[in-house]
Amino acid sequence: MFNPCLQETSAFALSSGVTVWNAVIFEIVMTFGLVYTVYATAVDTKKVNLGIIDPIAIGFIVGANILAGGAFDGASMNPAVSFGHAVVSWTWDSHWVNWLGPFVSAGITALVYEILFTDQSHEQFPTSAEY
Repeated sequence: MFNPCLQETSAFALSSGVTVWNAVIFEIVMTFGLVYTVYATAVDTKKVNLGIIDPIAIGFIVGANILAGGAFDGASMNPAVSFGHAVVSWTWDSHWVNWLGPFVSAGITALVYEILFTDQSHEQFPTSAEY
């Protein structure tokens, strides 16, 4: 039986007045913040181990991104999450935004972090004679 109250859009649908390119840029910026935070706190082994601060910082950036972008495009930051919602609601309008933004942003973030914040000096491994 058709229930008009259940016929809603996906959680990651674009709000009225938000173009797909606005949403792509927004997803790129939000995902950049998330991936950078993960790199800077949990992944980079040369930084000081902050312990409990790592997951707290990651949680805060996810929450801030949801508060900032949730009303505009759902603040996906993860294509797998938006794909699940699209399958359940069978809403594929502008779904590519939730894939393009995070993938582009992850590449940009990896390059920026590697070039600007990773130590580029390399130490030679000891040879067998040095043991």
